Amino acid sequence: MASALLRRFSIFRGDSTLASTYLYKRFVSSGTKVMCQNNLPQAGFFPPDEGVMLPPVKACIEGLVSVAGLPDVVINNAAGNFISPSEMLSANAWRTVTDIVLNGTAYVTLEVGKQLIKAEKGAAFLAITTIYAESGSGFVVPSASAKAGVEALCKSLAAEWGRYGMRFNIIQPGPIKTKGAFSRLDPTGMFEKSMIGRIPTGRLGTPGEIANLAAYLCSDYASWVSGAVIRMDGGEYVSMAGEFNELKTVTNEQWATLAAMIRKTKGS
Repeated sequence: MASALLRRFSIFRGDSTLASTYLYKRFVSSGTKVMCQNNLPQAGFFPPDEGVMLPPVKACIEGLVSVAGLPDVVINNAAGNFISPSEMLSANAWRTVTDIVLNGTAYVTLEVGKQLIKAEKGAAFLAITTIYAESGSGFVVPSASAKAGVEALCKSLAAEWGRYGMRFNIIQPGPIKTKGAFSRLDPTGMFEKSMIGRIPTGRLGTPGEIANLAAYLCSDYASWVSGAVIRMDGGEYVSMAGEFNELKTVTNEQWATLAAMIRKTKGS
């Protein structure tokens, strides 16, 4: 894997969570030069797009390219999220999350893409979203909406910009326990047990697992993978989707009783 990423240059738009730190370290350990939006240790500095306004992002990308050149990899992992009943959301709460997640991703992706097209250079783009970008979810409506927009952006550009040598892929993680994310999504720890109960593999994911998949998708090993949405959730999504999956709680004795009852219905 290291040889497939060696001597590459990556732009990483992340945050200060453990998941972002693992992503950064995974790429650096493979020999990739990383320029970051945030203050990760030993990384180059990509100024935070506070308010994610287009002019500062445009100027920042142009300055970055003039100093370090065009990237081979662009990772969008910046997230803003918190739990709240939707009727309690303010316009500012909605705007804050969608600016960070959707607008910031769009501005960086489109601006870098324009520069790549002009230079006739390809690159691998990766967005980290969530499984509820596909299903929707109550109590995190701004995040679900913004992440769904990011997925539509990436799939659309995979179709349109593939001819320029650009690949766009998406990782949909299930619950990954990190201090930063869980401080806003499960501040009391009361939901963790029920989360694990929904996951067939019986545990939460780890940041390192996401980082390893990200490294693969951005490497030459995945050069024919584009427009893909890869769910990484320990089977949570399919477990929640199947209406009969709760039958896993039925005991062998109960199954024997049910089977006898079902056999009696033959011909009726």
